[in-house]
Amino acid sequence: MELPVELFLALRYLRPRRTFVSVITVLSFLGVTLGVGALIVVLSVMAGFQQRLTEKIIGFNAHITVAMTDGAVLYDYDKALALIRQQPDVLAASAIIRGPVLVEHRGEMTPAFIKSVPVDGDDPVLPIKKYLKMGEWELRGDSVIVGTEWSKRNAAFPGDKITIYGAAQVQSFVHRNDKNQVIALPDEPIIRGVFQTGQFDYDLNYLLVSTEMAQHIWGMKDAVHGIAVRVKDLDQAEEVKDRLNKILPPTLHARTWMDDNRDLFNAIGIERVVMACILCLILMVAAFGLCSTLITTTIQKSREIGLMKALGANNLQVCGVFLFHGTVVGVVGTISGTVLGLLILRYLNVIRDFLLYAFHIQVFSSSVYGLPEIPAVVNPTQIVIIDISAVAICVLAALIPAVSAATLAPARALRYE
Repeated sequence: MELPVELFLALRYLRPRRTFVSVITVLSFLGVTLGVGALIVVLSVMAGFQQRLTEKIIGFNAHITVAMTDGAVLYDYDKALALIRQQPDVLAASAIIRGPVLVEHRGEMTPAFIKSVPVDGDDPVLPIKKYLKMGEWELRGDSVIVGTEWSKRNAAFPGDKITIYGAAQVQSFVHRNDKNQVIALPDEPIIRGVFQTGQFDYDLNYLLVSTEMAQHIWGMKDAVHGIAVRVKDLDQAEEVKDRLNKILPPTLHARTWMDDNRDLFNAIGIERVVMACILCLILMVAAFGLCSTLITTTIQKSREIGLMKALGANNLQVCGVFLFHGTVVGVVGTISGTVLGLLILRYLNVIRDFLLYAFHIQVFSSSVYGLPEIPAVVNPTQIVIIDISAVAICVLAALIPAVSAATLAPARALRYE
């Protein structure tokens, strides 16, 4: 099959030779390759962070939380529970208590948070029994389940006894001089199990207890902090929240998991856009390199261009030679960059471990990012958009020298030949 003359000449100009032009051409290929690869890796990792955070947050927390508008505790919550459960898009709802406490183990005090969960752990509102990694799921009586990071940091394991000081003990201390004041003794539960969600903050700071124990720790008797709600479709959480705010009393207010974590996800979104813009500069640098390469080629090949036009080649054909040149560089560089990016994503955590053990370079800290490994989500649509954009940038970069070559007068090019 015979190639079009424009493509034939473009490939011939790309033929590697020991000249300055060939070196710049190789650098143009590398620039496009690195730019495309970096964009794919960074945007995939940022998407992975967002997805993993979403999974962990909605796995450990309710889709919607209903609480008092003024932040007070909620009494007589049975009516609100029944009203919420009647909504067609609500899967389940249950009372919840969550708040700060002090935990003593072997004479050392550490701050933590308690979170009330169903005794059997199979409640559809907070199905967190799947996160149990050690011991057994037992919350009846004086029992507690701790996170893996808290367990490691405090050397507390199943079978150990801890002491939890909560709001009840604070109230007893404040009113210690009152007559007939009942002193609230701290709870001393036994660790029955250890859970691991993969979210560092949860695994380090949270202790899971039954609702009855949480009420005793906080001295709340029959009150709770709020009502946890899980909806059938996560995408409808905003609609369900708006509906609940209309039917619930003014003293109650519903908010979604996104409302509680909006700042975090906004920050991730902004970082994702900024990183994409910064990495696009790599493609722009490669495009300028390609443009300079073609300008140099135009000057060096002015005799051939003049001869082509003298033999009858029109401006469009001459322009096509350099546009094909830019297209070939863009396509080959984009393909190699895509392959490079996918390979890096495939062995991302292997590369991280190699850099850590070989050069002591820590590129990802679990304690900082709250995840055990670098997450990544490969989005085919996103990769296609990156590839098309990279090729388009290369073609546009070739347009200026292509127009310059097409407007070259044959008589001027062959004047001294």
